[in-house]
This record gives sequence, structure tokens and C-alpha cells, in this order.
Amino acid sequence: MLGIFNKGLVDPPKELNSPASYPSGSGNKSKHPEEIVRMFQQQYSQNTPLSIGFGNSAFLAYSSSNGPQLHQKRIFCGMDNMYCIFLGNLNNLNTLIKQYGLGKATNEAMFVIEAYRTLRDRGPYPADQVVKDLEGCFGFVIYDGNAGTVFAALGVDQRVQLFWGIAADESVVISDNVDVIKASCAKSFAPFPSGCMFHSEEGLMSFEHPKNKLKAMPRIDSEGIMCGANFKVDVSSKKASMPRVGSEANWTFSGSQA
Repeated sequence: MLGIFNKGLVDPPKELNSPASYPSGSGNKSKHPEEIVRMFQQQYSQNTPLSIGFGNSAFLAYSSSNGPQLHQKRIFCGMDNMYCIFLGNLNNLNTLIKQYGLGKATNEAMFVIEAYRTLRDRGPYPADQVVKDLEGCFGFVIYDGNAGTVFAALGVDQRVQLFWGIAADESVVISDNVDVIKASCAKSFAPFPSGCMFHSEEGLMSFEHPKNKLKAMPRIDSEGIMCGANFKVDVSSKKASMPRVGSEANWTFSGSQA
């Protein structure tokens, strides 16, 4: 899977960026979104990946097979101008479907969109608790065309992996294929942290440990060049205030609808 989001839409952690990915640095250079799209489509050409663009704001692409994590289920879903690529499985999907009052045919991607819609429209619910309620191995990316926002999360179970990085025009690139990320972002990439979620308006946080801040740990390659950063829970650093029901600290999404 592949997601590309314009720098005006997503503000990633600055620690993802490496000077070595740009002309003043050395080695391979990061690519522009159109180059990344062509490269992805060529790599998955035997399976004709589904792709959808949203002007200059975002691009999503998905192939159900021929990927680096073949053992994981992949689902793409679009509902009411909200789009989700879901990887993995939810062991408690049936329970969640009943809890949210959804139909029996609801799959993981459909459920994640509905859970996101609840956070956005009918809160206040703490987003960290909603994601923490998901049991299984999972990773997903949502693009909300109504609010112009991006929401991504990766479960604690590391059988599903996501990677993210910075393209040549400072767009954010997310994929489950590390080779695609390396070729797209050069040195400005890192694994997406497990047990964490990212919202384009709220930033990156741990849903497993929402009281703690995240600490960026620089990644250095075999050539001694900085390659983005890993993000770890800082057990010694607490957030200034505890999230309260109904407060912004709860990550209750209030994105406006078109």
C-alpha cells in the first residue's frame, strides 16, 4: 500500500527529515510524488493496483497481493468521501460491530472508518482508547476528504509493519513496503512506531501510553548518515495534563465537514 500526503495537509515530526535526502547531501536523493506513484505502479504492475488521487492533496494506492507482507489481509474501502487502507486482522471485529451497531457484513476497513467518523462527529471519546480497543495485528491509514485530514495507526503486534518518510517536495509518504519508502525518501524515513497513532492536526502519540511523551531517537546507517528517527515512549516524561473527556487533549477530532 501507498499513501502520499501534501506538506500543507500533514505536518510530520521534524526528526523524520534528513539533510542527506536533498541535493546538498550525498547518495540517493528523495523523489517527487509523481515519480513515487510511477515507481509503485511499475512494481505492482502484474496485479494492477487500485489507486485514487485527490488533486495535489493526497494519493492512495493499494494492491491485494504481491507485497512484502503477503500473510496479512489487505482491504481498501471508501465511504462518504473517507478512504481507508487496512492491513491485518481484528480478532474482536464481531464484538466491535455489535458495540457500534453496524451490519454483519462490516469488514475491518469499514469499521475503522465508522470508528473514525464517531470520533470526528459524535465525540467526545478519547481516540487513544478507541484505537486501544482494537485487538489483533493491524495497521491503517485514513484520508478524510471532507475534513482534509489524515489518521494513521499501527498496532502493538509487529506482524504488521508500516514505514513513513519525507518526499522531495516535503510530502509525507506511508507504505508497508520498506523498499518503496527507501527509494522514495532516501535517508528521510523510519518505521512507523508500533502502538502509536498519527493525526494530521494533532500529531504523533502513543495510544498504549497516552500519558507519556514520545522521544525521537536518531537512526544512523552503516555510512554514519542520519536516517530519520525512531520514536519511543519516554517513560520518564509525562504530559503536562491528563486527558479529560471532552477536551482537546483527548484527541477528539472536530474536523469540519464539507
